[in-house]
Amino acid sequence: MSRVLSLEAAVDLSLEARRAGRVVVLANGLFDLLHVGHLRYLTAARAAGDLLVVAVNSDRSARLLKGPSRPILPEAERAELVAGLRPVDAVVVFDDATVENVVRAIHPHIHAKGTDYSAETVPERAAVEALGGRVAIVGDPKGHSTRDLIAEVLRRNPVSR
Repeated sequence: MSRVLSLEAAVDLSLEARRAGRVVVLANGLFDLLHVGHLRYLTAARAAGDLLVVAVNSDRSARLLKGPSRPILPEAERAELVAGLRPVDAVVVFDDATVENVVRAIHPHIHAKGTDYSAETVPERAAVEALGGRVAIVGDPKGHSTRDLIAEVLRRNPVSR
């Protein structure tokens, strides 16, 4: 069974978990080229609760946030890669600039964000708190990024134009 779900199926899964007394955690990101920072973030997010749902930016959302040259990998592949990681229980793809609509639908106990945020800078903080949840900053210090990975690949393998 695929762990890449529709939003409706992820809502059902999170409701079932809540009814069973399990702590639901929501994490999100672009996950364009997976690197160790992503794994550490998701591992720490999963450790904060019992069920980890990860929202992955759609291709359209990625372009809005990162520009026309991104994403490198299409949304279906990024979602499948994230779903294949051990800490992840379910993945949904979302099309907005922020994950606020997914927060409202999933109603997580904890919204986990990476260390490139502080609790005060999380765009969805107000929505999470309005639902009775909390924001948790998790993962290792921001020392890895897809942007830096792309730059390093290009530095090592210059392309003639």
